[in-house]
Amino acid sequence: MRPLIAALVLATLPFAAAAAPCGNTANGFAAWKAAFAQEAAAKGIGQRGLQALSQVQYSKGTIAADRNQKGVKYSLQDFMRIRGVDAIVAGGRKRKAANATFYASLERIYGVPAGILLAIHGMESGFGSFLGKYNVLSSNATVAYDCRRSKFFAAHMLAALEMVDRGWLDPNAIGAAHGEIGHTQFLAGNVLTYGRDGDGDGRVNLYGLSDAMASTANYLSQKGWQPGQPYGEGSRNFRVLNEWNAATVYQQAIAIAARRIDG
Repeated sequence: MRPLIAALVLATLPFAAAAAPCGNTANGFAAWKAAFAQEAAAKGIGQRGLQALSQVQYSKGTIAADRNQKGVKYSLQDFMRIRGVDAIVAGGRKRKAANATFYASLERIYGVPAGILLAIHGMESGFGSFLGKYNVLSSNATVAYDCRRSKFFAAHMLAALEMVDRGWLDPNAIGAAHGEIGHTQFLAGNVLTYGRDGDGDGRVNLYGLSDAMASTANYLSQKGWQPGQPYGEGSRNFRVLNEWNAATVYQQAIAIAARRIDG
């Protein structure tokens, strides 16, 4: 698998298109989309990806969600109650028992225990019960166009278009407000970098449980997870959870839930 947008480094070459102009309202979105299409084509995006790009729309819902981010300010106990950690633990235990061989194989390959993977799965999407309500490409395009973090999300937009080209992402796929994808809410660039084909069908589909869990385990492994070592607060593995989510209470809740799931 190519590393993140490895085929797209043509941006540094003289013939690459100029960067698409960002904007803070919907007014310039059509112009941005036309310019971004030129960029994408110069960087190797094929016809399927370009056709998908032509259909994206400015997402007011995405902008509203982006502007309303306030960070996590709850105490640990309040955060665990609001996020339903008791229910995540109960659901995680049932899923581990029902698929013990599967989770054991992931731990054998990647070194990440079932409890961590199931705690993340429960926290991110309620074990797949809610994968989002926004069109992935439109949401990603909107924040790639928006001036606040355009460079960061433009890279993920190119990755999403490459996923469309590869047949890994349906152009009509639904996800979270910033274009997060699947059971554990990966951004597209992370799918290309860390995604794994857990079910052996030749593609990485984060809407499939096997691929999502394998990809999540590989992500943590690549970020430095130490097999068989503690993951409680203060440990090296606990610090790896910061790579998944920077909120300390989130990391604490994952570690606590995982320990309870694993018994």
